[in-house]
Amino acid sequence: MSPFSAFVLFASVSAGTSIGYLKPLASPVAAPTFLAVPPSPNGLTLYDEKGDVVARCEKKDDGFGNCKMEPGFTLDDLMNAWVHAYKEMQTAK
Repeated sequence: MSPFSAFVLFASVSAGTSIGYLKPLASPVAAPTFLAVPPSPNGLTLYDEKGDVVARCEKKDDGFGNCKMEPGFTLDDLMNAWVHAYKEMQTAK
């Protein structure tokens, strides 16, 4: 504590004024990040680089299958969406 702040503190206490304690507006609550384990996905949605939905796939055992393409997209768009998903997974690690 610097000598000046000690003098101010001593002067305010000796003058009869008290320093009030700060009280928080709301008590902080420590909450866990996940309250429950997130459910496993029931499907997979593939997006292209623009963010458009290319296909939706159903969950099948440990993988995904039965992908249905959205209207207006080609098989080439679907393959590019798989590549895009793979690259996103690599950057997320």
